[in-house]
Amino acid sequence: MRLDDDLCYHRLEARDVRFDGMFFVAVTSTRIYCRPICPARTPRRDRCRFFTNAASAEAAGFRPCLRCRPELAPGNAPVDAVTRVATAAMARIEAGALNEGSLDDLATELALSGRQLRRAIEREYGVAPVQLAQTQRLLMAKRLLTDTSLNIADVAFASGFSSVRRFNHLFRTRYRLSPSQLRRTRDAVGGADTDAITLRLSYRPPLHWEALAGYLASRGASGMEAFEGGRYVRMVTFQNRAGWIALEPLAGMPALRFTVSTSLVPVLTPLLAKIRAMLDLDANPVSIDTHLSADSRLRALVTRSRGLRVPGAFDGFELALRAVLGQQISVKAATLLFRRFASIFGTPMAVAQHPTLTHGSPDAARIADASLDRLAALGLPRARALTVQTLARAVADGDLRLDHRADSERTMAQLCELPGIGDWTAQYIAMRALCDADAFPASDLGVLRALGVTRPRDAVAIAEAWRPWRAYAVMHLWRHAATGG
Repeated sequence: MRLDDDLCYHRLEARDVRFDGMFFVAVTSTRIYCRPICPARTPRRDRCRFFTNAASAEAAGFRPCLRCRPELAPGNAPVDAVTRVATAAMARIEAGALNEGSLDDLATELALSGRQLRRAIEREYGVAPVQLAQTQRLLMAKRLLTDTSLNIADVAFASGFSSVRRFNHLFRTRYRLSPSQLRRTRDAVGGADTDAITLRLSYRPPLHWEALAGYLASRGASGMEAFEGGRYVRMVTFQNRAGWIALEPLAGMPALRFTVSTSLVPVLTPLLAKIRAMLDLDANPVSIDTHLSADSRLRALVTRSRGLRVPGAFDGFELALRAVLGQQISVKAATLLFRRFASIFGTPMAVAQHPTLTHGSPDAARIADASLDRLAALGLPRARALTVQTLARAVADGDLRLDHRADSERTMAQLCELPGIGDWTAQYIAMRALCDADAFPASDLGVLRALGVTRPRDAVAIAEAWRPWRAYAVMHLWRHAATGG
């Protein structure tokens, strides 16, 4: 992505929060790079260099600012990037793909050769993939050293390093101080809970937190997740580990307090990527709201609910199951049915801090192994039970991938090949599990009524002006229908 240096400097002078994470400024006199919202004194224009990402700044010999902390900057949503392949690769690297696997493994996953992927990343981000991965590991380590009490060995491994010695050497070389020296600047955002750590997750404001967290909890299952007193909590099973997470706004700053049980620390890097996708924290709400407000049909809705996000899904199969169970019945009935599945097919758990949470997400393999008679006995028509079983088998066997890194068009085509899944269900899953900002369930009755049309093709024609943000428009229409604004 090309940067206009003069425009970047103006944004820096204004400390414009809309551009936080979209570029970084490096100061040649101090050899430090910062976020554009850094509270430090604005440097002179001739001392500034601008970079699109932290890895480029570090490759040029700059160290991260200890005051504004570049590791906390929100990222860029996939639609913001120029090159889809490079964006997809970047998302996987941020989630730790090169911590366990090789570049060739990642390239194969993206249907490319290693050389093609390396060139795409270097063209888009200006640095090699290994530099991106190293920067991500170091910034994660910096974050954990500053915000938690984890010992240095745990920090190293949680950040993706395979050796504490390698971690210490690279940290000293790149940042010119040791991990223990950085720890003296510790600024924890949580308490002294030995069973959990607390981090902050930044976003570009505004964020309609009540709508986001309330939507997630209302479509979930009691015992698995809840939204109480402004705090969202849920049980999670992830990469063969189980634990709990909690999220709530941090007063006075565009960030959420993210508390996670220590049982999940070894998978923290990919977990953070999943949470950011679930909460749509890398969106640019001002740009989205401005675009949608240009349509008179949406203007008043957007004004009443600025910062509305598209709720994602922690577990793609969980979301898809909820969508299938909700076909042709009310939200209330679908929620009760889903809770029944979660209590039977979810892994039992017990958490002293959250006694109301009792189990994790429904397990695809367990549902795939259940007989049609057993599934139907839970309150499903036999045809719907077959859809649930077929969906579960496709996910359990690895034939169907349902997360924010999957190709949306290909996955929707796969979904529509399954019995009992049509365009509405596929589009809804794309909106939430695949984080497709332009997904549009045109046949949705709520959408049709809100637009005053009866045919999906008429809704598609109207929504053409909302591209590439049609999923956000749908959330505004649904919220209006549910709350009157």
